[in-house]
Amino acid sequence: MTKPSLPELLHAAVAAVGGTERPGQVTMAEAVAEAIDDGSHLLVQAGTGTGKSLGYLVPALAHGERVVVATATLALQRQLVERDLPRTVDALHPLLRRRPEFAMLKGRSNYLCLHRLHEGVPQDEEDGLFDQFEAAAPTSKLGQDLLRLRDWADETETGDRDDLTPGVSDRAWAQVSVSSRECLGASKCAYGAECFAEMARERAKLAEVVVTNHALLAIDAIEGAPVLPQHEVLIVDEAHELVSRVTGVATGELTPGQVNRAVRRAAKLVNEKAADQLQTAAEGFERVMELALPGRLEETPEDLGYALMALRDAARTVISAIGATRDKSVQDEDAVRKQALASVETVHDVAERVLNGSEWDVVWYERHDRFGASLCVAPMSVSGLLREKLFADRSVVLASATLKLGGDFNGVGASLGLGPEGVDGEDLPAWKGIDVGSPFDYPKQGILYVAKHLARPARDGERTDMLDELTELIKAAGGRTLGLFSSMRAAQLAAEELRSRIPEFPILLQGEETLGELIKNFAADPKTCLFGTLSLWQGVDVPGPSCQLVVMDKIPFPRPDDPLMSARQKAVEDAGGNGFMAVAATHAALLMAQGAGRLVRASGDRGVVAVLDQRLATARYGGYLKASLPDFWSTTDRNQVRKSLAAIDAAAKQTEA
Repeated sequence: MTKPSLPELLHAAVAAVGGTERPGQVTMAEAVAEAIDDGSHLLVQAGTGTGKSLGYLVPALAHGERVVVATATLALQRQLVERDLPRTVDALHPLLRRRPEFAMLKGRSNYLCLHRLHEGVPQDEEDGLFDQFEAAAPTSKLGQDLLRLRDWADETETGDRDDLTPGVSDRAWAQVSVSSRECLGASKCAYGAECFAEMARERAKLAEVVVTNHALLAIDAIEGAPVLPQHEVLIVDEAHELVSRVTGVATGELTPGQVNRAVRRAAKLVNEKAADQLQTAAEGFERVMELALPGRLEETPEDLGYALMALRDAARTVISAIGATRDKSVQDEDAVRKQALASVETVHDVAERVLNGSEWDVVWYERHDRFGASLCVAPMSVSGLLREKLFADRSVVLASATLKLGGDFNGVGASLGLGPEGVDGEDLPAWKGIDVGSPFDYPKQGILYVAKHLARPARDGERTDMLDELTELIKAAGGRTLGLFSSMRAAQLAAEELRSRIPEFPILLQGEETLGELIKNFAADPKTCLFGTLSLWQGVDVPGPSCQLVVMDKIPFPRPDDPLMSARQKAVEDAGGNGFMAVAATHAALLMAQGAGRLVRASGDRGVVAVLDQRLATARYGGYLKASLPDFWSTTDRNQVRKSLAAIDAAAKQTEA
């Protein structure tokens, strides 16, 4: 039997998922197949509607090597495992004459822990374990969630939190899950043979396709202890999110509350002298944190340095003491000890990292109204880490609807540790980028409107003219508006003002309900508007007449006082580069491209992306930002835009009637 061609395989897979074959999808599949065969690296921009998941799954399955697919969002993971992979495998089975296995793998805390469920949770103030089921009132929300979890544990095959519907609160889940540091290990745990996390790992070892998330991919790369099975091909979907997810995993944080928890957990397991030393150090750290001023710490202040040294040394003493003592009076001592060790080791590691003062780290202090003071340390850049760990021993394909910023892939490539496209260096992996386009006709389906007449936005200043413009646009659109704001404060102010100005158009505000409920309600009523910030720029998929106007209040540059972004910008400038364009403009371009992508989600969608910031039309960097957006028809004529919105609204109402 002759080997089936890639077009044959792709055709069978597309038919199986009920899709339509697109030229861009074919181009993408061919490029992915070539990269896998060559062992090379590929960045591929595939616009909404291209069908990019099949564009990489089909050539990966055809190749027959083990592939890891990492995504940023739960929604895409579920789509791959519950829809795309089962149907694709079924469709390709007769042609490939084999049935590739696939599996999902997540971090340990995503799986229910049977030890926690049956033995209870180690408590900070108790010798033994705390029976959460007895303590929580059965009529309380927590009590009801815990009882549901107990029942679910008897019927679930995966123990995966995301398979539990409806879900439970984070507080309830914390009672029945453990982090990798708190886990006893399968060999030491009475429930090791039944462990859901271990079973997921075993399934992944046997699978040809392993679907995971960016965070676990980052842990696999950073911590040196492999958590993913060996693989020959890595596909990173939603790749525009990778740098921020890896940065998040590589960021350490220290708070007084966290340190005090570590003190309580360790107190009953060590001698009095070691416990007192850690308690004293914790009190000193808390005093310093109360006095600190928010912002970046280019050098560690003397009083903070002394407090961190005391904390580090006391934590080291406690870690040694926990390892040297046993106390049989403590119920389930191994679990209590493991939780205490995890807490104290985190305190030690973050304190030591800040004290080391690496030029590659950024340290800052911040204060939240809700969470209090915290000390953070993050890598200046993760590009070197990604270059070394991600691209070294496998073919890597990075896919997203937004990778080409300002007309090329070099900005995103640099953030990933890659050199300019086509430039091979001794330590620079060779790669190429392709843009396979989109099946949508952007110039006919969408308008990009820049409100050039508005005053230049000032930081945190009141923008009455912007609110006037927004009001008129929403009226013309008949509601149907997704408002993307550069800060939560701006979204709240706009929602409050417009609710009184145009009460006939309901305005939903991020944070007032769960994101899922907000999007569901927004999609259900065309007159409704939805206002919010960061997660809405990237997380809304509402095709059809409910979203015909996407508004950006201003260009989403990072805040000038953002410690990490400003440090990265300065580092580029110190090296002779353009820090603003490399960091701030790239950040804004990526968000704007994602935000503009909320408008056209299907071939019948029509509408306007309105940017209420004159700088997109007047500033030198405006051309770079516009080149990162879909190729909409562009205008600054406000009257023309209102007429167009009114016409789109009228057509939608006619269809709805």
